[in-house]
Amino acid sequence: MGDTARRDWTLVLLAALLLVVSQGVRQSMGLFVFPLHHGTGLGIAAISLAMAIGQFTWGAVQPLAGAAADRWGAPRVLAAGLVLMALGTALTPFARNSGLLDLTLGVLSAAGAGLASFSVLIGALAQRLPAESRGMASGILNAGGSFGQFVFAPLTQGLITVVGWMGALWGLALIAVAALPITRLLQGTQGSHVTQLEAAKPGGLKQAVAEALRDRSYLLLHAGFFTCGFHIAFLVTHLPGEVNLCGLPASVASWSLALIGLSNIVGSLAAGWWGQRYRGKYVLFWMYGSRALLVLAYLAAPKTELTFYLFAVGLGFTWLATVPPTAGVVGKLFGTRYLATLFGLTLLSHQVGGFLGAWLGGIALIESGNYQWMWYADAALAAVAALCNLPIREPRIARTQVVGEAA
Repeated sequence: MGDTARRDWTLVLLAALLLVVSQGVRQSMGLFVFPLHHGTGLGIAAISLAMAIGQFTWGAVQPLAGAAADRWGAPRVLAAGLVLMALGTALTPFARNSGLLDLTLGVLSAAGAGLASFSVLIGALAQRLPAESRGMASGILNAGGSFGQFVFAPLTQGLITVVGWMGALWGLALIAVAALPITRLLQGTQGSHVTQLEAAKPGGLKQAVAEALRDRSYLLLHAGFFTCGFHIAFLVTHLPGEVNLCGLPASVASWSLALIGLSNIVGSLAAGWWGQRYRGKYVLFWMYGSRALLVLAYLAAPKTELTFYLFAVGLGFTWLATVPPTAGVVGKLFGTRYLATLFGLTLLSHQVGGFLGAWLGGIALIESGNYQWMWYADAALAAVAALCNLPIREPRIARTQVVGEAA
């Protein structure tokens, strides 16, 4: 391995480490639903709405973060994200009404996590790496986010138990601040592997976005990713509530979330490997289809600790493993010059689904006392998402001659 290749893969690992923190903090917030409810008296509906706003905010920030990174560089955007996430998380214990909770947890913390997330990191690395390495790099990056969930779910539950929910939030804020030096190490991720063809496209960012929004395949990709967001946000926010309804201890929820993250490390690496060998749309078809079957199997199974753990392992394999093939298809359709922005728009669709998954889960619990109809909706949407990916026009691309290597 040459010095350039070694430096590039070191940057991939650093980006994955940063995602460990940003995704780990973000994906652990569902563990605070019941502690917030008991500690503030705001109610499940108000807290679910704040979580839902956070899901939408995280997605809405993605295209803006991508555009900012395309213009000013990824490190500055990532650093701003960590600071904002730490601020929102640290202020949440002082939010004693629903409006303030929407601001701290729903806007500030979520926006910060969005700035330090997939669209910026994937776009930066795609411009740094040659085409044949991007699939595996996305898989490694995604595995970092999954490892963050594996580490932070039990860590957060332990903090809540030992120092209380307020102390746990302050602890997560400190961890976010401690990750700031990583952003400086990510200097130099801008644009060394943009091809001559991609760099020469006329019209700039505005033209690229307009072209993408007219593309049927891009819109179908959005439809499938919408369902992914619905599914993930519902489970991250309400799995602790489901465990509680089944009469099981809170540790079952935290370890289930941890197992989802651990299993998705394997799934993300597999997705990166498959993305370099098979068309992304077929990988996505099988991922979404397997989710529909797993949810139906869960509904039919007895609600024991073993059931939750097996469900978590099976579901975790595809949890965020949809990100590498989705980003890969966007890159094949439109190139990598504006991938951070275009994939950011795809993540916005993901989080519109996330808003509905988190919010409607709370409404379902209040109206019916359980999540039953949400589970059936989840399975149906996953089946529809699988079918949406089949008509996508995904070009086969050969390895490209890149510029900038000699420099």
